[in-house]
Amino acid sequence: MSKRTVPCCAVLHCGIDVGKATLAVAVQPEGGHGFEQCEFANSSSGHKKLLAWLGKWKAPVRVSLEATGPYSLDVALALDAAEGIAVAVLNPHRFHRFAETLRRSKTDAADAVALAEYNRRMEFVAWVRPSESVLELRAISRHIATLTEDHARLKNRLHAARSSAATPRCVLDDLRRSMAGLQKRLVRLRREAMAAIGKDAGLQRKFEHLTGITGIGEVSAVQLLGELAGLDPEMTVRQWVAFSGLDPVHQVSGTSVHKPSRISRRGNRHLRRALYMPALSASRFDPHMKAFYNQLLTRHKTKMQAITAIARKLLHAIFGIFKNGTPYNGAKLFPEINIVPTSTPC
Repeated sequence: MSKRTVPCCAVLHCGIDVGKATLAVAVQPEGGHGFEQCEFANSSSGHKKLLAWLGKWKAPVRVSLEATGPYSLDVALALDAAEGIAVAVLNPHRFHRFAETLRRSKTDAADAVALAEYNRRMEFVAWVRPSESVLELRAISRHIATLTEDHARLKNRLHAARSSAATPRCVLDDLRRSMAGLQKRLVRLRREAMAAIGKDAGLQRKFEHLTGITGIGEVSAVQLLGELAGLDPEMTVRQWVAFSGLDPVHQVSGTSVHKPSRISRRGNRHLRRALYMPALSASRFDPHMKAFYNQLLTRHKTKMQAITAIARKLLHAIFGIFKNGTPYNGAKLFPEINIVPTSTPC
């Protein structure tokens, strides 16, 4: 048997540490000992060389890599498109907890070995490749979010500049022009996002359901859909909450340790950010959410804790309408809350 040949029934466990420029790769056949390692460029030509290298083992391959944004997406897409290769894209926080039990040094090569070990020891959950429309929408929505933050920063700078008599007019004019330019770009990108949604009947239907929820307008719906539409349809609502980082973390041990509960934040920060404004709006204008918000305040929760709880409830609601294809109904989300309609004057 050659060095690169493994039994036909065996699986080749592969870990890839993704960097901006390079891919550190470690492989181990099932039942084998030690790891063989190699490094490839994180580019289209490097991905082809990686696939050719893995193909020489003549065995089905299971690859584990971390979700590292745009740097990991292209390699995950290339691996997923290849025959005989299954890909798992791991939550970095979960993997790092596992890796800390194995390694003493933090290097790319050590991370690749730890990823291969994770692949071998833990349950393998294959990554579900999002559709092209979903990938396009997610890229656009995240760029919109970045430009929106830039616009807010410029607005704050303009406000501060106006309050100072020492600011020359040329600076004020430049800030105004920058804001106007960003606003035009945002309008154009939102138009492109709507075009991407319109090309996919499933996305269009989900978008209409989202905008039917009190507190979610078109801008927020684009952001939420960009983050949620590509999730594995087999995920549960608890997994959605964990994916968002809104899952509660409790720290209680015996009688001496009893820290306040908090959210983990070990999830998708883009999704958490997209949920904040809809949650704030729903707490004011949706009667069921408002009643729930007031209940939490009477139980001595802070306003931020109450808004976070509403964001989590919104995520539950979105999961339900996506899964069942039915419009939002606050009475189903809060069956224990009775909303008494206000009487109108004669």
